[in-house]
Amino acid sequence: MIEGGRRIEGELRVQGSKNGALPILAATVVTGCTSILHRCPCLRDTDAALHILRHIGCDAVRSGESVIVRADAPQRWEIPESLMRCMRSSIIFLGALIARFGRAELTAPGGCEIGLRPIDLHVSALSALGVKTDERGGKLCCHAPNGLHGANITLSFPSVGATENILLCAVCAEGDTVIRNAAREPEISDLASFLNGCGARITGAGSDTIVVSPTGVFRANEHTIMPDRIAAATYLSTAAVTGGSIRLRESAPDSLLPVLPYFEQCGCVVRIAGDDVLLQSPQRLRAPRLVRTMPYPGFPTDFQPSAMVMAAVSLGTGVFVETIFENRFRHVPQLRRMGAHITVQSNVAVVEGVPRLNGAIVYATDLRGGAALVNAALCAEGETRIGCIGHIDRGYENFEHNLALLGAGIKRIDSDAE
Repeated sequence: MIEGGRRIEGELRVQGSKNGALPILAATVVTGCTSILHRCPCLRDTDAALHILRHIGCDAVRSGESVIVRADAPQRWEIPESLMRCMRSSIIFLGALIARFGRAELTAPGGCEIGLRPIDLHVSALSALGVKTDERGGKLCCHAPNGLHGANITLSFPSVGATENILLCAVCAEGDTVIRNAAREPEISDLASFLNGCGARITGAGSDTIVVSPTGVFRANEHTIMPDRIAAATYLSTAAVTGGSIRLRESAPDSLLPVLPYFEQCGCVVRIAGDDVLLQSPQRLRAPRLVRTMPYPGFPTDFQPSAMVMAAVSLGTGVFVETIFENRFRHVPQLRRMGAHITVQSNVAVVEGVPRLNGAIVYATDLRGGAALVNAALCAEGETRIGCIGHIDRGYENFEHNLALLGAGIKRIDSDAE
């Protein structure tokens, strides 16, 4: 429940990255050693990953914001549907299990229904490394009958998940692997940094060409997960829509470079001070220019819903073109219930700014759309109740608590288990 109309002001330390933590948690299986991961966010998705680790036989324990994984004796290479359907990123365990056991059995991943996330790129890439895949009764059954071998792989699309799965397998293959048109997201670099700290030899992470030269030796490692750039952008947008100001501490400003110009186009003043980002919002935002979501270093699809809320209360008209997920506009009908003027045609949304939104009863349809509804409620007139908030818990740690510390009138009134 949110009482709108209060300015977001203050400072906040950004949580560790959800999208960075999940592949690194999977990577602990590959190393077979003890891994200590600091700044691992406490989320529904990371909890799901820990359940998967325990299911396959790892010892995974949380202590505050740190997680200790002992992966010396995992026993299972299959993941049941009940665990796979908890999150979309569960497919990242495919590469980890094949690397460790030479085989894996799992079902299609679950999570938000924001669009198809086909795994054909994963399967074809792993095939080049020597993996054979069969589908039996809704299960993917993979094995490497002759072991894993290095390969030259060119992805048809710079898929983050496919790049991560290739890395996890390639570090255990015989011979070098070269990945071209690789995903360039900072989370890829963070995964490579973790694996290199465990003894792997990966170069080029963060560019479109990555080279993996297996060493055959892994060791225990202690790693701090990068800050969550999408959570950081979301908190910046909460200050922007409420006419407030915010300082995000330890936020890795370089990872935010694709979105900071958007805030400036909307009239916000943005400053970088060391590892902090400071934002001051104007009294009324300006409508942004055309926004087109693209793979990194383009505008992130994960921030598009919250960016749309900024446009919805801006002066003027903004246009959003979604190129990554076909159902990424599922939050739009909920925003319309709050008075937003948004027209959608295929993958294009035209947003005509209004002076104010109105409180309403709305429902989160997915993780990032749910965060966008919180954004809208913060700047709306009156009270808003948001249901299905379990989606939000998948990616934002202590969201309502943090916003309350920043001045929001927000409280959780039901456990809302899903």
